[in-house]
Amino acid sequence: MLEKLHLFPEQASTVAERVDHLFYYLSAVTVIFVILIAGLIINFMVRYRRHADDEHGTVVPSSAALEILWTAVPFGIALIAFFWGASIYAALHRPPDDALEIHVVGKQWMWKLQHLEGQREINTLHVPVNRPVKLMMTSEDVIHSFYVPAFRIKQDVLPGRYTTTWFEATKIGTYHLFCTEYCGTLHSGMIGKVIVMEQAEFQAWLGGTGGTAGVSVATAGERLFAAQGCTSCHRADSTARGPLLAGVFGTDRPLTTGDTVVADERYLRESILNPRAKIVANYEPIMPLYEGLLSEEQVLELITYIKSLGAADTQG
Repeated sequence: MLEKLHLFPEQASTVAERVDHLFYYLSAVTVIFVILIAGLIINFMVRYRRHADDEHGTVVPSSAALEILWTAVPFGIALIAFFWGASIYAALHRPPDDALEIHVVGKQWMWKLQHLEGQREINTLHVPVNRPVKLMMTSEDVIHSFYVPAFRIKQDVLPGRYTTTWFEATKIGTYHLFCTEYCGTLHSGMIGKVIVMEQAEFQAWLGGTGGTAGVSVATAGERLFAAQGCTSCHRADSTARGPLLAGVFGTDRPLTTGDTVVADERYLRESILNPRAKIVANYEPIMPLYEGLLSEEQVLELITYIKSLGAADTQG
């Protein structure tokens, strides 16, 4: 028996149905206007064609009501599509606070994924069902694009910066993962899969069953922080030559220029790789540049460690 043919990918996330409904609306509007406009063109061609060489058309006076009508109707239809699409866009770019965070690094030609608990994966992503999952993504080389058709999520993955997206899977199963940005000769082979599991099964896998277990990302970041000698400057005593990092994430940081900047992941990344780009007030630009010395995974480890620090008096 032939497998059932699906016109669209399976809906397997909380946002999939909303995206599909918007697509149906846009498709219906397109079909209606194509039929309407093409039908009117053909009708006018037949009814008002010239019958003789000396025949002249009748001058028809303009109608303000008609002008308003055919301006207002398409404008209203476009506004519906705009606000509908904007609401979905906003929802996709505001992950819940309790979302499970996973790091994604794109590289020619593979997806490298790491769970904060330490599990690492290549081209395969294990996630629990009915739980929001936030992806913190960057690229080691060129632009990639993370796309899971069944979840209706697609987000470009860019070198030199972080992008995020999130989803909440609603069905257990295995789903396709693609790169949809041409990234080189083996772009077509940059594929993977997302495996959605029951909560208990996922926790068992996360604990080391069936995966590549290791120390947590925060612990790896703490060790790297110490190995790079960062504790010699970033410490809570009078000899500290760098700002204290405990509790810094998410706060406003005053700069020597008089401006302030929010200490989010993008700021922390820049401060690690190019610390002289934005210098914190009351400190000298003495920190060395780590551009080219740390991998993207190591930068993410350091950021995760800094994010994990509370308002403690000491660090690492």
